[in-house]
Amino acid sequence: MTSVRTLPPATGAWREGDDPGRRRWAALPDPLPLETGGELPGVRIAFETWGTFTGDNAVLVLHALTGDSHVAGPAGPGHPTPGWWEALVGPGHALDPARWFVVAPNVVGGCQGSTGPSSPAPDGRPWGSRFPLVTTRDAVAAETVLADALGIDRWACVVGGSMGGMRALEWAATEPDRVERLFLLACPAASAADQIAWSAPQIAAIRADPGWRGGDYYDAAPGEGPHLGLGVARRMAHLSYRSAFELGERFGRDPQEGEDPWRGGRYAVESYLDHHADKLVHRFDAGSYVRLTEMMNAHDVGRGRGGVAAGLARVTARTLVAGVSSDRLYPPEQQAELAAGIPGAGELRLIESPYGHDGFLVEAPTVNRLLGELLVSRS
Repeated sequence: MTSVRTLPPATGAWREGDDPGRRRWAALPDPLPLETGGELPGVRIAFETWGTFTGDNAVLVLHALTGDSHVAGPAGPGHPTPGWWEALVGPGHALDPARWFVVAPNVVGGCQGSTGPSSPAPDGRPWGSRFPLVTTRDAVAAETVLADALGIDRWACVVGGSMGGMRALEWAATEPDRVERLFLLACPAASAADQIAWSAPQIAAIRADPGWRGGDYYDAAPGEGPHLGLGVARRMAHLSYRSAFELGERFGRDPQEGEDPWRGGRYAVESYLDHHADKLVHRFDAGSYVRLTEMMNAHDVGRGRGGVAAGLARVTARTLVAGVSSDRLYPPEQQAELAAGIPGAGELRLIESPYGHDGFLVEAPTVNRLLGELLVSRS
C-alpha cells in the first residue's frame, strides 16, 4: 500500500485559534523599542512554567533557533513535538519543579506563540516581510517585561545554549542586577564570520524558493509555501549541528535501506537529512527562521559597550561556561573567551562528546551535573 504524504503547510507556526497547549501569554503594555530604530507594537510573549514561585527560585531557560517554550512535556494539542530539554526539567533533574520555578519563553520573532513574522500586525494581516530585525538585546528587553509580570525581580539562574546562550549572556550583561547565576552552553560572545557564513546559504535558500513570495506567503495553500527552501536550510544547519566523526560512524557510505544511490536512490545520511528537513517544515516558520538567524548574526555582547571585553566585564552573575569538544559551529575556543572574560567564571568546562554542537542537548547527564553544581553554589 502506498502511503499518502501530507503536504507541508505554508507555515508550521502556531496561529491564532490553534490549541494553546500549556502556553500562557504576557503582553507588553508599550511598543518594544528596537536597536535598529523604530519600535514593534503589540508584542506578546508566549511562555510556559513548571513549579511554584517562592520569591527566590526562578530559573529562566532560553531556547535555541528552532526551539520554543515547550522545554518539557509530551507532544500533544498545541505542541507538535515533546519537550526539547526533557532531560533537564523534571523530578530528579537539575531543574526539579519541586525546588525551582522554571520559566521558558518563546523568543520575540519566533513562531510558537510569541510575536513574529507569522503573527497579526496591527492591521490584522501577518507581519510577513514587514517584521523588523529583532536583536538579542531587544529580546531581553521584551523578556524583562515578562519577568516583571511574573513578579520576578532577580533570576536565581539564567540558562541557555546556542542562540539561547546568546540571549542568556545578554540578560547578564544588560540586567546584571537581575541575574544571580548564569549557565552558558555552546555559544559565543559575538557571532564570527564563520557562523555568519554558515547562515548565509541557509537564508539564501529560503529566499530563493518561489513560495517565499518576498516573505508574504501566509495565505498560500499547503505545499505552496517556502517549504523547499526551509528544508534545504535545515539540511545545511543540521550538518553544522553534528560532527563529521559522528556522521561517519553512524552512516558511513551505506545506502538508504531499499535504495540504490547509483540509480537515483539516496545514501543513508541523505535520508537522515531529509527526515530532519521534513519534520521542521511541519512545525516551524520560514520567516522566523530568517529573522532569528539574522538575530544570531547580529549577536555581539560588546556592541556599543566598548568591545567584547567590556561587554563581558559587565556580568556580575556567578557563571559556568561549557562547550562541546566536537562543536564545529561554535567551537570551544569561543566559550574559552567567555570563561576568560566574565569575572570569576573560572575555567571552561568541556563536554567530551562526538555529537558536535547538538552535544549540549544530547549529553544530558553531563549538562545536569554541571547545572546542578552551579545551582548549589553561592553568589
